[in-house]
Amino acid sequence: MRPRIAHAAALISLVAIPLCSVAPAFAQRGGGFRGMSQEPATQNIPYDGRFSLARLKFTTNSPAGYYYRGLPAWAHGYPDAEQNLMKIVKELTTGRPSIGRSNVFALDDPQLFKFPVAYMAEPDYWGMTDKEAAALRAYLLKGGFLIFDDFRDDFRDGYRGWANFEEQIQRVLPAARFVDMDTKHPIFHSFYEISTFDIVPQFYDRSRPVFRGLYEDNDPKKRLMMIVNFNTDVSNYWEFSATGWRPLSESNEAYKLGVNYVIYALTH
Repeated sequence: MRPRIAHAAALISLVAIPLCSVAPAFAQRGGGFRGMSQEPATQNIPYDGRFSLARLKFTTNSPAGYYYRGLPAWAHGYPDAEQNLMKIVKELTTGRPSIGRSNVFALDDPQLFKFPVAYMAEPDYWGMTDKEAAALRAYLLKGGFLIFDDFRDDFRDGYRGWANFEEQIQRVLPAARFVDMDTKHPIFHSFYEISTFDIVPQFYDRSRPVFRGLYEDNDPKKRLMMIVNFNTDVSNYWEFSATGWRPLSESNEAYKLGVNYVIYALTH
């Protein structure tokens, strides 16, 4: 049996309670390109066996990727999005995820292997070295699960958002072939029953969101290694869920996706 990545205590005894709002996030979404700035300070949680969603840090490959508050692309929504999601996971499970702090890892950081679920924002601006590609390949093949969110084809990325993302993934897994997901897949039923993508709100993206997946060995009978939210920004609802900018009901639907992703990843 392939060795699995070390991960937190199993999320068991799930309690189906209504989703609740989280502590207010006072940050406001910036508008327009403000130029490059230094990366935000990070302080990772010492590993103690509890679950924590790891955010992936990468080189922003274009000045346009700093359009949000001058932050590098990987840091868009950091740390409110993942911290708020972990608060919701804590309310719904007995897994006792770490609350109030976040983990950020470079793709080739050996510490990443202690965390079974990783998240990347804005992969349309993802730059990567060969060493990082090899390390991320090892992470996936040892059982890691990836969530990609908050990217699209637009004027800032030269309408190459998906193309850049796919190019990077194929450096990690050269034979990778993505498939369009439908709501029959177990990931959409791992905790909440999601029977239609019509529930997925759009914060500012146009048209409909697209959900794609990548299976181990491109075989749908094997493990789903990643879920890709394209042409949407689900984590934006996590980030701003208590600000009143959008109806709470929309944030609840976005949290359902996040909770399902985490539960699926930890049980498959």
